[in-house]
Amino acid sequence: MIVVTGAGGFIGSALVWALNQRGINDILVVDCLDDANKKANIDNLNITQVVDKHTFIKQLDNLNNIDAVFHMGACSSTMETDAEYLQSNNTDYTETLARWSLKNNVRFIYASSAATYGDGEQGYDDDIDKLDTLKPLNLYGHSKHNFDIIARDNGWLDKITGFKFFNVFGPNEYHKGKMASVILHALPQAQKGEVKLFKSYKDGFEDGWQLRDFVYVKDVVAVMLYFFDNPNKNGLFNLGTGVARSFYDLAAGVFKALGKEPNITYIDMPESLRDKYQYYTKAEISRLRQAGYTSKFTTLEDAIYEYVQEYLLNFRHLS
Repeated sequence: MIVVTGAGGFIGSALVWALNQRGINDILVVDCLDDANKKANIDNLNITQVVDKHTFIKQLDNLNNIDAVFHMGACSSTMETDAEYLQSNNTDYTETLARWSLKNNVRFIYASSAATYGDGEQGYDDDIDKLDTLKPLNLYGHSKHNFDIIARDNGWLDKITGFKFFNVFGPNEYHKGKMASVILHALPQAQKGEVKLFKSYKDGFEDGWQLRDFVYVKDVVAVMLYFFDNPNKNGLFNLGTGVARSFYDLAAGVFKALGKEPNITYIDMPESLRDKYQYYTKAEISRLRQAGYTSKFTTLEDAIYEYVQEYLLNFRHLS
């Protein structure tokens, strides 16, 4: 049996879908599925059981025949301001599952985040010796960074695998609201003829040309399954394409997927975001390549086209 925490969420449900594509259906889903859109993420997928987080934790010591734990469950809001909640739900929860997995010789793969890099002043190198130099811009980033430090300091990263996800987008993110990708939010605007992006408030970056490493969710789960297949390959890895693209490119890609010419305007960024905004991210993926993952990442344009045409326009989920 494989455990996937946060399996009703975006990346978690995509992972369950990818496991199903391999014929793996004995999956224990750990999530609260009160949200109808989260429930829809796994309604058409093959799983064995659904339990909530608290029930799962209580049952941990009685679980047998677990082959792997993919820990995708977390509060992923970069706007969350409750530090105690993030410490408990993100950092402590991950530590509990990591300790259990190591004690029981169970493969443990967990989600970190590119939010740990903060404004990128220290670069985007996933060398664990550089973790102490990083300064996340928000509490969410700190909660992920804190566990990375714990894993390194305990010597666990020789036995477990973590991924610093960059800007992931794709099907099954309908439930994420404001935290969903710009692509999802841009589509209805593009259908009406105009997409609005944030103005820039940093020298050297024109409006709409803030740069991020956008990575398609299908590529993300392909990487995770590569490491599942190769349990001798462990550590903390960036998971992005290694290419920085602009939000203008993103919006233009949505228009192209609709067969329209780009029409993009710029609006003020909320003041609460201005000092916590990442203007540039680009995954350094040399260590990922050195670990043997050689597959190409889907180009931004191809990924947007598939996402828009095959999923967003028909409100389809992975199935």
